[in-house]
Amino acid sequence: MIHAHITSWALALILFVIALVLHKSGKAKGSKIVHMILRLMYLFVIGTGIWILISFGSLPVKYLLKTLVGLWVVVMFEMILVRTKKDRKTSILWIQFIVALVLVLYLGMTLPMGIWHY
Repeated sequence: MIHAHITSWALALILFVIALVLHKSGKAKGSKIVHMILRLMYLFVIGTGIWILISFGSLPVKYLLKTLVGLWVVVMFEMILVRTKKDRKTSILWIQFIVALVLVLYLGMTLPMGIWHY
């Protein structure tokens, strides 16, 4: 299930960038379609994350923290796209997004199920 989770968030990140690029290039219809597909990917990311959490039996605190930061990343995806489409300021959201993304990647890689676990 971890591979499905990693694949779904990687696809979500790629779709996020594509939606932004399409919007910036003036292709509103394409951007809207990619944004809707991205919303579907949110469900996969959250669903696989919940599946991984449930597989523990108990809920370790560090994994709950990673879950909350992961939800923060998903919220930032959505808020950045929506505010960009409305031509509103997004600089604070980008800072939050970068912080949350770095934190969730660090937690994901260093926790016992991560690839950098020592």
